Amino acid sequence: MSRVGTDGTPRILALGVGNTLLTDEAAGPLALRLFEERHGAALGVSCLDVGTLGFPLAEEIGAAEALIVFDAARFGAAPGTVRALEDAEMDHFVRAGSLSVHEVGLRDLLDMARLTGDLPARRALIGIEPGEIGWGLAPSEAVAAALPVAAEAARQIVARWQAAVTEVCA
Repeated sequence: MSRVGTDGTPRILALGVGNTLLTDEAAGPLALRLFEERHGAALGVSCLDVGTLGFPLAEEIGAAEALIVFDAARFGAAPGTVRALEDAEMDHFVRAGSLSVHEVGLRDLLDMARLTGDLPARRALIGIEPGEIGWGLAPSEAVAAALPVAAEAARQIVARWQAAVTEVCA
């Protein structure tokens, strides 16, 4: 499978990671859903709500030229803080340990892709600092307010990646 679409743009995969039954733990899937509604189709991004990850995703990740992961992430900042980490900065954060709610699964998937030579050339983590994680179907006010910020951060990254590919092909 080609990692570049027929129009010359990179195959971009966006993942929403998190448990939608646990308040702010749902930040990833909720941000992905908003990104997909506002920008996904127009930008040609494939969007997958992946829950709490699993090894079957390795093939999906390996088929992408670029990867965006939306997730609740512990940065030690105020609840609702959005941070976008790219490439080596994302890799370092994911490998650092207990900072991300899903760091083990994501770390393992990225390591598998690295070992097989299928690591997407461009990677970004759009992390949202959770305020509370407990049973509930709605995020806290701080995380809910951060969702549009996260979706816009991803849109800007995708636009920059696509512009870089266009420049190389021109």
